[in-house]
Amino acid sequence: MFSLIGALVIGLIVGAIAKLLMPGKDPGGIWITMALGVAGSLVATYLGRVLGWYATGQSAGFIMSILGAMLLLLLYRFIRRPPVRA
Repeated sequence: MFSLIGALVIGLIVGAIAKLLMPGKDPGGIWITMALGVAGSLVATYLGRVLGWYATGQSAGFIMSILGAMLLLLLYRFIRRPPVRA
């Protein structure tokens, strides 16, 4: 139970740092920020394993988690972008 709470708190911190480092208006509130941080860590871990940076059972570090969250934030902005009117 405490590991889940710890992962959510770290996810909130990672998501908040990713939002601070990315310029522009950010959609979403605290829940989106938390989900962005947790998912960013998972994406960074997966990409690190595919590229051979991490061994099986090893997870991404803090900086790679932030980079993963920034990647997801960029994708989230493209998805949530309002349509361009002609």
